Amino acid sequence: MQLLKDIATLGHLPALLKLKKGMKPRPEDVADCFGARVESNAKLFGGHSAIVCEGKELNWTQFNALANQYANALKEQGLVRNDTVCVMMENRVEFLALLVGLNKLGVTAGLLNTNLTGRSLQHCINVIKAKKCLFGAEVITAVDDIHDELDLASGQDFLFVADAATSTASCPDWAMDLDTKQQQAGDQNPPETGLNTIGQTALYIYTSGTTGLPKAAVMSNRRYLISADMSGTAGLKTKPGNRIYLCLPLYHATGLLLGVGSSFTTGASMYVRRKFSASAFRSDIHDNNCTHMVYIGELCRYLTNIAGEASDAALPLHSIMGNGMRPDIWMSFKERYGIKRVCEIYGASEGNVAFANLMNKDLTVGMTSAEVVLVQYDVDQDEIIRDSEGRCLTVAPGEPGLLLGKITPDTVFEGYTDPNATEGKILRDALVDGDAWFNTGDLMRVVDVGYSLGYDHYQFVDRVGDTFRWKSENVSTNEVGEIINGFDQVKFCNVLGVEIPGADGRAGMASLTLNEGVEALDLDRFSAFVRDALPSYAVPVFLRIDEDIDVTGTFKMLKGDLRKQGYDIEQIDGPVYVMKNGESVYTALNAEYVKALNTASAGF
Repeated sequence: MQLLKDIATLGHLPALLKLKKGMKPRPEDVADCFGARVESNAKLFGGHSAIVCEGKELNWTQFNALANQYANALKEQGLVRNDTVCVMMENRVEFLALLVGLNKLGVTAGLLNTNLTGRSLQHCINVIKAKKCLFGAEVITAVDDIHDELDLASGQDFLFVADAATSTASCPDWAMDLDTKQQQAGDQNPPETGLNTIGQTALYIYTSGTTGLPKAAVMSNRRYLISADMSGTAGLKTKPGNRIYLCLPLYHATGLLLGVGSSFTTGASMYVRRKFSASAFRSDIHDNNCTHMVYIGELCRYLTNIAGEASDAALPLHSIMGNGMRPDIWMSFKERYGIKRVCEIYGASEGNVAFANLMNKDLTVGMTSAEVVLVQYDVDQDEIIRDSEGRCLTVAPGEPGLLLGKITPDTVFEGYTDPNATEGKILRDALVDGDAWFNTGDLMRVVDVGYSLGYDHYQFVDRVGDTFRWKSENVSTNEVGEIINGFDQVKFCNVLGVEIPGADGRAGMASLTLNEGVEALDLDRFSAFVRDALPSYAVPVFLRIDEDIDVTGTFKMLKGDLRKQGYDIEQIDGPVYVMKNGESVYTALNAEYVKALNTASAGF
């Protein structure tokens, strides 16, 4: 059996060698971009299917022509190379065609989360200094609420795209109808495409902001194409005739880089859903012959828990790629749906290192070609352990440690639009004088996966310190705490993530110390406050009221004991409340609901 596994591992060698050749560092002035890849697909695979979405199907010739129409229409509106715009639109053909059109022109697109509203939306547009706002009819209300507050000209800098599938909204008087301009524009390839280089900024992809003030991570053409080539060549291993199932929001990196990127670089077709639907999953995969899928762990967990059908394992789906597939569902998901290949990946949108399970080893995020190191980390104190000279200490084999990625000319940390935020993620002189490392903020360990061509394989352990993942989004405890501290009854707030059996990620818990004279927290008012001030995924699931908050000598709040107690009401002296799944107001946590949580029957 082991010999067969070793032979199977050797079978990955040609793809790895091809990938290594394709990822050989190229000078920043080399001409290439994903818009050029779409043009190439139109020449090579013109009649092959490019995208299927909401009853509409375009081949590569048609998709490239639509992207060209958008590019030429936007050029007529004065956009030129190195300009920046923001794009706010749900998953649909027009969204992807717009991104390709902008990339062909060399215009940088900031991809806005379609759930953003108010101050947070305004911030995301302003932080990238967008010259124009391109938005779909499906988000017209959110844009309408803030358009007067932006430094953009009404009727000229707001470009409206109709949405025949979900909205009857027409172009408002403060915007321009981009559909009309697109239909009147030529469909020839714009000459600007050949001028775009891999060093140019292609996209801004926002980190998950829990206060509504996310950071805009820089995504160059180089980083996009490296991720896309990796996915298409050695990850999903797609080719023309394959079809990739895409149901994740494409303003996030996972779907846009791995799924769309794989299609752009290999000519595979995309089946795009606006939003994930469990009830439609089987028919989508079967009826559209979807052979590949991009996932997040929460999606796979949900699909594992729904009632099964005898035909699940016979679906055409055989290869998946994504992140967050936890060990407790990995094997059951594979068996349930007949999956032959799971390419789990790891990497931050802004980071300089990425891991991928390219050899199809179970229960691992795979390997990396970048130089990385795992250093000792004190989770309770939330700090790196250092020696007497201030140097980081590496971990023993098999032990978890904080992952650092070395910053080199070949593994550049592109960072954020904010230079201070960028510098804050860099560790300098960490191991030797003059070195620089990207601090991922994640704990990892090296795991034994058997024969792996000499490549170490890694396993994700957890986020450290001030960030945890919930509902597939990063939640900053500091940011949530700052918001909650603004409530008039709260003196101090300590936020952390606690585990719920069967749930993906950690649920937020806020430990509150109330102001003097406040006898009890006004649950109705507080519930409304956090729901209004925070994205839904950042609203704490649990509240506990404590007389004091434990801090270190440097006044850093301690979380270790709180994590150990979790939501165990038998260990907690004060009141504990819960925002039950599907409800909008906190209620007292009781033994019956604790039992439901512990048996994974509470709906999380």
